[in-house]
Amino acid sequence: MGMSDSYGRVDRREAIATLQLAVDLGITFFDTADVYGPRENERLVGSVLGARREHVVLATKFGNVRGPDGEHLGIRGDAEYVRRACDASLERLGTDYIDLYYQHRVDPATPIEETVGAMRELVEAGKVVYLGLSEASPETIRRAHAVHPISVLQTEYSLWSRDPEKAILPTVRELGIGFVAYSPLGRGFLSGQIRSVDALEDGDFRRRIPRFHEGNLARNLELVDALGALAREKDVTPAQLALAWLLHQGDDVVPIPGAKRRRHLQENIQAVQIELTRPELERLSNSFPEDAVAGERFPD
Repeated sequence: MGMSDSYGRVDRREAIATLQLAVDLGITFFDTADVYGPRENERLVGSVLGARREHVVLATKFGNVRGPDGEHLGIRGDAEYVRRACDASLERLGTDYIDLYYQHRVDPATPIEETVGAMRELVEAGKVVYLGLSEASPETIRRAHAVHPISVLQTEYSLWSRDPEKAILPTVRELGIGFVAYSPLGRGFLSGQIRSVDALEDGDFRRRIPRFHEGNLARNLELVDALGALAREKDVTPAQLALAWLLHQGDDVVPIPGAKRRRHLQENIQAVQIELTRPELERLSNSFPEDAVAGERFPD
């Protein structure tokens, strides 16, 4: 997302170089969405990965509707829209199939059975291989899974967003559904590099997120400083340690850090080499207790 939208200035040349390096370093799972850009990110990913299509797992999403000028037009999950959105994504990605197709957000005006029924038709047509949901409740996941197997549930999950541990993770594990953790670095906050909202560019959407507001920032920085202390002890960066913690939550948990620069990509990928002992995991978890983070994940 950050390569095309929402996180300040866009550097297309660096984005292309980062995607190419990711493949060279052995990364095989790439996550995009039609809403990113909007639409431009699918074109970017497709242009870079096209020559290596058979060697990667490509995921994209539908449901968040944006107009020609980027204006947000709500959420749609009706069958007609699902079919149309998939065909448009296939064209932008330059491929004839999508490995993993998510409903990006649940449409409260459309029964989940209708949405997943249309997604099932895409599987039957060979346009999609696996189905996913994003930010869905346990009840919705169960209803969707009864229509067609859901392979992946994607939700924000990190040391400072641990809500999935209450009901989401138990539900998907019961049903045999994998879990993809988006914003595993807390939208960059867990890197320890954001000490003030003034460090964010004017067009950066994090300026609107309550957790970055001055009234909450001081409390949240205390949590990040605790992460930094253990990172120094292990001679790793806070970002690497935060990713390593997620990687230790189970083989079914797959974090997708959104690096848009090569140096961040190279830093992040080293997290797979970090081994954490049980006491270290407990120390990290205890440093970010439930409800310790100040502020909501999204603005109203």
